[in-house]
Amino acid sequence: MGFFEIVTKKRIPRRTFLRGSGVAIGLPFLDAMTAALEPTRQEIPRRFVAMCATLGFHAPYFTPKEKGRDYSLTPYLETLSSFREKMTVFSGVSHQEQSGANGHTSELTWLTSAKRPGLNGFKNTISLDQYMAFKIGNQTRYPYLALSTGGESLSWSGNGVQIPAESSPSKVFKQLFVNGTADEVKNQIRDLKRGQSILDTVLGQAKKLDRELGPKDRQKLDEYLTAVRGMENQLRESEGWTNRPKPKIEVTAPTDISNRNDAIARTKLMNDMIVLALQTDSTRSITFRLAGLNSVPVVDGVKNDWHNLSHHGQDTTKIEELKLIEIAEFKALAEFLKKLQNIREQDATLLDNTTVLYGSNLGNASSHDWHNLPILVAGGRFRHGQHLAFDTQNNLPLSNLFVLLLKGMKIEADKFGFSTASHVSGFEPLA
Repeated sequence: MGFFEIVTKKRIPRRTFLRGSGVAIGLPFLDAMTAALEPTRQEIPRRFVAMCATLGFHAPYFTPKEKGRDYSLTPYLETLSSFREKMTVFSGVSHQEQSGANGHTSELTWLTSAKRPGLNGFKNTISLDQYMAFKIGNQTRYPYLALSTGGESLSWSGNGVQIPAESSPSKVFKQLFVNGTADEVKNQIRDLKRGQSILDTVLGQAKKLDRELGPKDRQKLDEYLTAVRGMENQLRESEGWTNRPKPKIEVTAPTDISNRNDAIARTKLMNDMIVLALQTDSTRSITFRLAGLNSVPVVDGVKNDWHNLSHHGQDTTKIEELKLIEIAEFKALAEFLKKLQNIREQDATLLDNTTVLYGSNLGNASSHDWHNLPILVAGGRFRHGQHLAFDTQNNLPLSNLFVLLLKGMKIEADKFGFSTASHVSGFEPLA
């Protein structure tokens, strides 16, 4: 079997329930769940992947000069030429008020749109992927995956807390596909049940306290109880996933790349884990922080520090060396999209059902400018094949696009972060 061919059988939906009188009872495992009696067409899930290159891209090699469908491919977009009709290029977009504690803190808010990152009083807001996870995360074993080639993640909780990222492909593989021993599973369930009993105790104490509070405090307590109940539901759902076997795949577990400077190879290996996670429906919301280096990357022809090259100051020699790195990044993206494209899902492909947001938090890394961000969206259920160019002096809020990306995931939303509209002219989700 091929590297990305998963061992599957036709079956009735594994989440089938008997419903009546307000009660839903899950069915036991039935033979009919694996028997190929007759084809059944289940609704294919929508997925989302966000990738941010934190050292930016040289804008003239990314952004087309022409607007609309007849734009000329730039050097970076040339690597994606076979996906021209399955992607949309955006220019003239950014988040508002991104001047922060230093030139790179805008990456903290790339998926949130919160203002003044890292300055006194700053508190981040929920990131786009975590909002998706909150809405649909209980439908998969893992509500989300936060990944990175090194360092921090792009994901932020509803309380503005940064979620740790995993940078080891082998650990991701183990998390996705390696079942624990019977004792390990038993311990997981014990820990979950311990959490439930603690919540039960908290709820009991809170109800006693409620009788002693005034109206305003009761409202606050009710809001707290609602949050606690949500945690309780998540714990119960987690217990259910703990008991279910993980997907079986005929793939050799990856070996992590030890050379930290081989950033492109490390990116490709993690991309493979992302494809597997999506294909097995282990999660539907993934972020991947593509960290740069303060050292020389393993790319043919590159002899200087990557971060230093990003601050080229229009030095043509540095720009041409930087181009070698960034071309390699876009080639890695092309390989990733091709793997998604090669996986069939009923009458579509995994790429058709996966929205890939790719870009950077810096429009001009040389000057740490956060305006006019390089952004493209590939795959998903959108009308693609064009360059949508907005005002370079008065940028379109990037979070306006986020609202549409939510709709592409079948999550209804009129606003996200500091969005000013629930539409983007020229960019439409398909039914």
